[in-house]
Amino acid sequence: MKTDSIELGLKENWKQFTLLVIVNAFVGGMVGLERSILPEIAEKEFGIAATSAILSFIVVFGIVKAISNYYAGALANRFGRKNLLVLGWIFAIPIPFILMYAESWNWVIAANVLLGINQGLAWSSTVVMKIDLVGERQRGFAMGLNEFAGYLAVGVVAYLTGWIADVYGLRPYPFYLGIGLMILGLLFSIFLIKDTHGHALKEGKSSEMSLLKNIFWDTTWKDKNLGSVTQAGLINNLNDGMAWGLFPILLATRGFTLEQIGIVVAVYPAVWGIGQLFTGRMADKFCKKDMLFFGMLLQAVVLIALVWANSMWIFVALMSLLGWGTAMVYPTFLATIAQNTHPRDRAKSIGIFRLWRDLGYSVGAILTGVISDLISIEVAVFLVGVLTLFSSAVIYVRMKCGEGTSVRLLSLIRQSY
Repeated sequence: MKTDSIELGLKENWKQFTLLVIVNAFVGGMVGLERSILPEIAEKEFGIAATSAILSFIVVFGIVKAISNYYAGALANRFGRKNLLVLGWIFAIPIPFILMYAESWNWVIAANVLLGINQGLAWSSTVVMKIDLVGERQRGFAMGLNEFAGYLAVGVVAYLTGWIADVYGLRPYPFYLGIGLMILGLLFSIFLIKDTHGHALKEGKSSEMSLLKNIFWDTTWKDKNLGSVTQAGLINNLNDGMAWGLFPILLATRGFTLEQIGIVVAVYPAVWGIGQLFTGRMADKFCKKDMLFFGMLLQAVVLIALVWANSMWIFVALMSLLGWGTAMVYPTFLATIAQNTHPRDRAKSIGIFRLWRDLGYSVGAILTGVISDLISIEVAVFLVGVLTLFSSAVIYVRMKCGEGTSVRLLSLIRQSY
């Protein structure tokens, strides 16, 4: 492939980059469809009472998305980023219709198999394509914009489905949003998005980064920076899996209405999404180790504090802080992977990272579902907070900044006292 005419950079590729941001908003919106109302549907329409059974849809989603992430990374160079993106949207076509007309909980599980494939292929493709376009500069900002669009859409659609369900009922009206998202995502991907494999090849010609000896094991654990990012990604999505499944149930047991649940549940991904406009830029300037450490530490403190929350405004405040902590780490995860891998290895390494990260959904749903059924939801939330605290300690001990020009957050904090 000829790469002489290809330019790298956000400014140079702003049109394609903007289109990819919009497409990723559609991808995130598909997850938002289920975010606030699916546990309520499980209880009221299908009579499922056990928390672990209700969370089964997250377990299936997490496993399927994780595997799809891996193959999206492994096959990106061979089949093309755009082709995988389009394929991801093809798998999304039946999802809103299944959720609207499901006659049993097994239908919902089937919809989440398709959703996992859609998210794994489509979201992974947009991540890799944006990194391809911007090259070495502004990776953090690029990932911040990508994740901002996706998770802001999660929050907005989660709120809208909660509001629609409160006014018009749980089904079918909230899922009409999904039909629109699916159609727009598919059409944009087919007719407007261009493949970016050539950009990766161009960067690879000038990269001084060594190829990884064993991409899977280096990304999983052996490389201190990559391994630290991977374990933190798994714990972060373990948190998110718990928040997705347990928080609506926890709020319902404390007397919140569906509209109030929709607001509280939407705050977390909305702050997470908007915050990444700022934290993405911070990841380009500040030491990535510090960004990850403080982000995970803040999540841990908030999760432990949530056990004693007793009013809507306290929940909103804590969920906002949880969203900010997640915003600090999410674009930094991907920017760190990109910085520590050769362009030839990058798509596969990102796929492996996202494999482990999104298995966190399943681990979180199983772990917190069983603990909630055996003991209580509050104990499950507290335990996840402790695990997150341990993850931040692993980052502090194992990672290195590795960037001579980066600013240390720890130094700034010390100077302020």
